[in-house]
Amino acid sequence: VQLQASGGGLVQAGGSLTLSCVASGRFFSINDMGWYRQAPGKQRELVALIIGSSTNYADSVKGRFTISRDNDKNTLNLEMKSLKPEDTGVYYCNAGIQMDRSVSRWFSYWGQGTQVTVSS
Repeated sequence: VQLQASGGGLVQAGGSLTLSCVASGRFFSINDMGWYRQAPGKQRELVALIIGSSTNYADSVKGRFTISRDNDKNTLNLEMKSLKPEDTGVYYCNAGIQMDRSVSRWFSYWGQGTQVTVSS
């Protein structure tokens, strides 16, 4: 199983970016999916999470970021608007994946990260 993240880049404050993450490989289903970020010198933190149709956001991004998923394409997206310099960091996608239909266990997989830099 691989998660491939893309869409990062350099943007001015107030701008927008959309991140995407595609899961590939052989597995049965994906449960939860989420975006995390890690700023220089800081711990990785949860940005947004989606389980089924339910979503959760970090307080710092509420109203600015929107997480969505396309189950048919095994794709996770994060639409980011009104970006701020403090949104700068490496963004990682994560997925809880059930490998086999007969085994009710989920394994956590991470993408490689995509850099988002917001200039002031």
